[in-house]
Amino acid sequence: MSDESDDNSIDPGLLAFKCANALFDRDPASRMLGMEIQAATASGCIVRMTVREDMLNGHGTCHGGFIYSLADSAFAFACNARNQTNVALDCSIDYLAPARAGDVLMAYARTIHRTRKTSLVEVVVNKPDGTDIARFRGRSYQLNEKILEEF
Repeated sequence: MSDESDDNSIDPGLLAFKCANALFDRDPASRMLGMEIQAATASGCIVRMTVREDMLNGHGTCHGGFIYSLADSAFAFACNARNQTNVALDCSIDYLAPARAGDVLMAYARTIHRTRKTSLVEVVVNKPDGTDIARFRGRSYQLNEKILEEF
């Protein structure tokens, strides 16, 4: 996997941070769910979300759709880190343990493979005590559009 930036005029880590924040600002769903970007680099990101009462299912645990949304947002911020618009091709998730109201979930996204037009990102969602809640894997396709026009 090549880790060269598509744009050599700005530090890749700073570009990733700017892209993630620009996408987040345009993402009412992630904001509504209370997500927060904790870190963004050229190869991944960390996104945080606290499970609220209104996110629980009939079993009293976090609805899988909210866990998926957290992982999917982290995936999006990671695969768009190079200022090239990427869209999902395929995503899957494995649920490993329940999350409950008040749990703080962290999604750790890491780009594990990148070609000229696609990327493969793995996301681990866990609690601060290290309990893995879910593992997500997503493939993206790069469009010919920028996230930030000024770069």
